[in-house]
Amino acid sequence: MLYLYFCTMKKARIAIFASGTGTNARALMEYFSTKEHIHVEHLISNKEDCGAIVHAKRYQVDVKIFSDENISDGELVNHFLQQKKIDFIVLAGFLRKIPLSVIQSFPNKIINLHPALLPNFGGKGMYGKFVHAAVLNAKEKESGITIHTVNENYDQGDYIAQFYTPVLEDETVSSLEKKIRELEQRYFSCVVDGYINSIIK
Repeated sequence: MLYLYFCTMKKARIAIFASGTGTNARALMEYFSTKEHIHVEHLISNKEDCGAIVHAKRYQVDVKIFSDENISDGELVNHFLQQKKIDFIVLAGFLRKIPLSVIQSFPNKIINLHPALLPNFGGKGMYGKFVHAAVLNAKEKESGITIHTVNENYDQGDYIAQFYTPVLEDETVSSLEKKIRELEQRYFSCVVDGYINSIIK
């Protein structure tokens, strides 16, 4: 009798957390829509008018809205993630701090994208145009993005990857924002893929 044995790779289930326009959330959904080993199960937001919701509907990703109070408390969020058997969380412009209970349930499995070169220009309130303005005010010669894991402190998790871009003398907040956005679109999804793949293999 002939027996056939099939070796299958575990499929990772991820939840994307987003609060804003959803540019990076859309890129993640598009990228992983063609992958077999990673599937975007849910978009989680604290905003009912979050732009990422439109993209989630397009890619048939389920949406769950939690109030800011629920996010801060963490209990309902953590229960939902466990119930849905989520393996990884990816933050794509999520403007609330992840509660400690969720961080403890997903050690080294929460991935964030920061629009600057950490450890500089990180911390509470440092997002979007605020980061770029701070970089210009400091007269930095370069900026970039940092993809890192999340711990209990703002922007202090372990670095996964950093990518750089020069800051020109005539740089403006808008022009720097455009450069950073290009780095995000080029690298974020594939770095997330590589990081998760290295763990689930």
